Amino acid sequence: MRRSLLILLSLLCSACTSLQTPASPVGLSPTPIPPSATFTASRLPASPTASPTDTVLPTATLTPTPTVTATATEVSFIHIFPLQPTWAASFAEGTASHGYPATDIFAVVGTKFVAVTNGVVNFVSYKDTWDPAHDDPAVRGGLSVAIIGDDGLRYYGSHLSAIAAGIAPGVRVKAGQLLGLVGNSGDARTTLSHLHFGISRPTTPEDWKARRGQVDPFPYLQAWRDGHNVTPPLPDY
Repeated sequence: MRRSLLILLSLLCSACTSLQTPASPVGLSPTPIPPSATFTASRLPASPTASPTDTVLPTATLTPTPTVTATATEVSFIHIFPLQPTWAASFAEGTASHGYPATDIFAVVGTKFVAVTNGVVNFVSYKDTWDPAHDDPAVRGGLSVAIIGDDGLRYYGSHLSAIAAGIAPGVRVKAGQLLGLVGNSGDARTTLSHLHFGISRPTTPEDWKARRGQVDPFPYLQAWRDGHNVTPPLPDY
């Protein structure tokens, strides 16, 4: 009986040992991990059109801004020869003979004296009051007309035989409009009939020194006679 109990205890101990040590599955053996093993994180393939640090912006179409260039606009004034028809007149450089800038344009009595440009009548002498015994230089021109052109200059013609109807200070005239007729009034009464022509700055009608001429008209008379539209300079004195 005692022997039977010992055999039973031995069998029980073997069973307990089998439960504590699990058996490996048939045909499988675990793969040990080496102590030096490292893990590498998987990378996603980079985008073919962008990188994580790039920002792709839509393509902008730039329209060039037109360049604005300031262009000075030159005002052109009409200028024509002061006697009509032009072939009826003759003239030469007259500054030396006058002692100041002026030109005498010779033509027969009655030749038309016209406005050389658009402007306003500034001065009219309707009577010939020149007296050779006293020789007042302010009235040497006899019958005469002066206009201030739209170009800022004053144009003066004297020794007329008549003043055109309607010509008076303040009246607006156009280039080519009749102002008077060539004659030999004033101190030209003993000379050939002609138009004394002067160009000056605008000033008072009484300023006869300026009125008789400050700019040499000769080159401009030549240009106007030949059909060239040239504006004289404005004198600064």
